[in-house]
Amino acid sequence: MQHREVAQRVIKYLGKDNIQAAAHCATRLRLVLKDDSKIDQKGLDQDADVKGTFETDGQFQIIIGPGDVDKVYDELINLTGLKEATTEDIKKVSAGKQKGNPLTSLFKLLSDIFIPLIPALVAGGLLMALNNVLTAEHLFMAKSVVEQWPGLKGFAEMVNAMAGAPFTFLPILIGFSATKRFGGNPYLGASMGMIMVLPSLINGYSVAAVAAAGKTPTWDVFGLHIAQAGYQGQVLPVLGVAFILATLEKFFHKHLKGAVDFTFTPMFSIVITGFLTFTIVGPVLRTVSDGLTNGLVWMYNTTGWIGMGIFGLFYSAIVITGLHQTFPAIETQLLANVAKTGGSFIFPVASMANIAQGGATAAIFFVSKDPKQKALASSSSVSALLGITEPAIFGVNLKLKFPFICAAIASGISSAMLGLFHVLSVAMGPASVIGFISIATKSIGYFLLCALVSLAVSFVLTYIYAKRVLVNNTDESTAEDVDNIQAEKSDEILVAPVSGETQDISKVNDKVFSTEIMGKGVSIIPNSNDVVSPVSGTISVNYPTHHAYGIISNDGAEVLIHLGIDTVELDGRFFTSLVKQGDQVNAGQNIGTYDYKEIKKAGYDATAMIVVTNSKDYADVETISKEAVEAGDQLLALSVPIEKTAVATKL
Repeated sequence: MQHREVAQRVIKYLGKDNIQAAAHCATRLRLVLKDDSKIDQKGLDQDADVKGTFETDGQFQIIIGPGDVDKVYDELINLTGLKEATTEDIKKVSAGKQKGNPLTSLFKLLSDIFIPLIPALVAGGLLMALNNVLTAEHLFMAKSVVEQWPGLKGFAEMVNAMAGAPFTFLPILIGFSATKRFGGNPYLGASMGMIMVLPSLINGYSVAAVAAAGKTPTWDVFGLHIAQAGYQGQVLPVLGVAFILATLEKFFHKHLKGAVDFTFTPMFSIVITGFLTFTIVGPVLRTVSDGLTNGLVWMYNTTGWIGMGIFGLFYSAIVITGLHQTFPAIETQLLANVAKTGGSFIFPVASMANIAQGGATAAIFFVSKDPKQKALASSSSVSALLGITEPAIFGVNLKLKFPFICAAIASGISSAMLGLFHVLSVAMGPASVIGFISIATKSIGYFLLCALVSLAVSFVLTYIYAKRVLVNNTDESTAEDVDNIQAEKSDEILVAPVSGETQDISKVNDKVFSTEIMGKGVSIIPNSNDVVSPVSGTISVNYPTHHAYGIISNDGAEVLIHLGIDTVELDGRFFTSLVKQGDQVNAGQNIGTYDYKEIKKAGYDATAMIVVTNSKDYADVETISKEAVEAGDQLLALSVPIEKTAVATKL
């Protein structure tokens, strides 16, 4: 890579005077821009040395890759005359930029609160779907499964009880997550959530009926008659309560000292928040929440298939902006009262959009002759059909543009059909081809029909257009060069760099790694501090902050170890290194440490990622261990394509 030329092109794409501040981490440039509309996104997307771009938290980030990003950064600083900055400096500048966009801040706030809750809500939703499968009539036969096999009745009842728990006690989950996000003690937030769903209160779902009958019990406090009403299934009231609780707690922490603070701050925070909850905040926000739900139901009933079609047409575009991460807050409200709302229209549309993106990417797989593009399309199309669209959208469809547009058209058509057939979900689940399990029983057939239309239309449109515009000729000299490079590589086993629980890298809360832009790999939730080399080879990158290492193995693998997410902002705190760039290391050799517990206390995710950045040179990068590993245990198996091995043998 010609680092100065790359820096010059980046400046050209962004505008020299448009760059306000610049820093870098192990893989990407982190920039704060004055005007995002001046970005030449097309130029960035087509640049062979730029692996991807995205914007988050007010920062425009350009993925260059380990071993090169620091050199490109140095050239960029020299060419622009900007002062060198740390990621912490950039964070402060971008935070100031974000304050000017309250709508974006609101979306991020809701995203931060609800994304951690999604696993619990999806688990409950899928259990609801399972109960639906067991108890619905005319699904597989005239009778339901439990009627046909009575022995399953008790199991179905157990499943139904477990399914309802996350939604019945939703205020506890939201109270914990929201209070933590607002800077308060999450356990106090959970306690307030418990108070709001006490069994002694009128159940939240029955409040309106009991009030209409004039039978609502009250507390008589200072001459006030306060309704003993619960908040089961409510969202907005809990958010308001969490904000007040966190604000009060921070106030008391500031003004009370020592043992007095420790003893009385929790009590004062809870009692004041509780009083405000049942007198003002709860009733007012319950009314607002019910109004929002009624408004959404009205919008769906009024716009019908036209509104659904428009929503489906733009859904994937919404995913690009990240605004879809706020949908769980809306969908939770719709599903919390299915008897009134009929279900959620968001989930079926999301499923159509995801299926369409998968279909478009699959078409590229069948048309493209580019080995790299073909490999990426094959894996990302399957991923999209199963509900994870980022690899398909960012890795294939947006780069070519027309597959994304074809998929949007298909999504719009199939979503309009959903509206015509009145297809709604009654539970949360995977927005994908298997999403039918979350659909109301009477609409499952229609859902599957719409899914087939979405897949077929997106595939056919993309295939036809791709046949016209994609260049199918492969440059012979390029192919020969690839063969020569491949001939230098061998099958290889990589060992775990840290001890802990392995997890699929797609679950990592960082798009660069979760979408495999940097390459295939695996993540580990650590339980020890030692870091070892996963291969025998040469240290190619050792950042001053020691949060990331690049290693080129003796057998040709280019390996990146990244310790934690955004931990470059710690500026080396809690990290030590025992090696330097250029050192030779052996597999399993200790190369450093990182104090994962202190990193967590500092508010950072300590998950370790190990990525093969030249994954495209291998036929497969397979995870060997699916559970717990010790540092030095076998972790990843790299396989060279058979035809490439044959070339190596001849040489």
